[in-house]
Amino acid sequence: MRIFTTGLTLACVAGTAVFAADSTLPRQLAITSYGTGSSGYNQSVAIGAALQDNRGVNLRILPAKNDVARTEPLRQGKVDFSMNGVGGTFMAQEGVYQFGAKSWGPMPIRALASNNSGTVGISLGVAAEVCEQVGKPNCEGFTYADLKGKRVAWLKGAPSMNVNAQAYLAYAGLTTDDVELVEFGGFGPSWKGMVDGSVDAAIASTSSGKGYEAASGPRGLFWPEIDPNNAEGLARMQEVAPFFTPMVAQVGATIDGTDGVLTAGYAFPVLMTLADRDPELVYGVTKAMFELYDSYKGTSPGIDGWSLNNQALEWVVPYHEGAIRYFREVGVWTDAHDAHNAKMIERQQVLNMAWKTLEAENPDNWDETWAERRREALGAADFPVFY
Repeated sequence: MRIFTTGLTLACVAGTAVFAADSTLPRQLAITSYGTGSSGYNQSVAIGAALQDNRGVNLRILPAKNDVARTEPLRQGKVDFSMNGVGGTFMAQEGVYQFGAKSWGPMPIRALASNNSGTVGISLGVAAEVCEQVGKPNCEGFTYADLKGKRVAWLKGAPSMNVNAQAYLAYAGLTTDDVELVEFGGFGPSWKGMVDGSVDAAIASTSSGKGYEAASGPRGLFWPEIDPNNAEGLARMQEVAPFFTPMVAQVGATIDGTDGVLTAGYAFPVLMTLADRDPELVYGVTKAMFELYDSYKGTSPGIDGWSLNNQALEWVVPYHEGAIRYFREVGVWTDAHDAHNAKMIERQQVLNMAWKTLEAENPDNWDETWAERRREALGAADFPVFY
């Protein structure tokens, strides 16, 4: 597999005027992505190979440890796109957690496409040796409730990963006060901790390379199950993370070749941008993602979820006009999608107006006041209030 440049040299990439064989695409594109070894990074590399081989486009991948690090280059205009997660999409749109800081604020996020594999979960993995510690050999009968008092990974600048961990704890009726949070600088280090014994549970996609490493390590790996019939547990989970839905993971460490594991998941990763990005460029990238699908499908675990048939066109953030242009051309975008997209853009406008009003007031207790104003503004506009 071809390995692409992952350094910080991004000059003359975003917005370049030198075009590839496909006149809608420049010869070089830059994106941010999850860190090396992650499922998101591996998929970016595979898609980059297809772009190079079929369109003559060099995809420069900037791996980043957390949501803020993936989104900041996009905000600064150093890249035009990010292969992001719910933190850099939904939470950045909402202006919550790190994105609610005075230096950030709700962002005009736009989606191009997303990976909805239906076979890869986003799960809280547990070191298998923990099962022995709680008296459940071979992990028989082990549930997330058994994590009480155990060490759970907590990532700096990665609200989506942390919320995911909280959601699984909530499913089991636990909170972060019931476990010991161990702080890490990013996704990769947290899973190194799963191998070296410094943490007992960490979030990952089931197909992540880090999960495979942990599974083959001395501590082993176990994915506790989510019962889709546990209505109360699921309600607690979705109150923390509304984007989670129950599913059967069929791809991943300890899962491959089995009947699968009952867990939860959501679109991951998401190819996203900002509303002000060039519609022609966004159209070209969206078109390439789907026209080249046959060139990269099957090249990385879980990557097949990028197919056109798997797209969720009514999602928690709106789509970019350039992407919508492509979806219209291929006949999958409907009036209902238009109406939903308009509502999502309206939600962003409500959040933006509330933010600007608060900026003018400039209160000393910013975080507390913004959280209250945000909820008030959404409620007054009849939008669902999360966080």
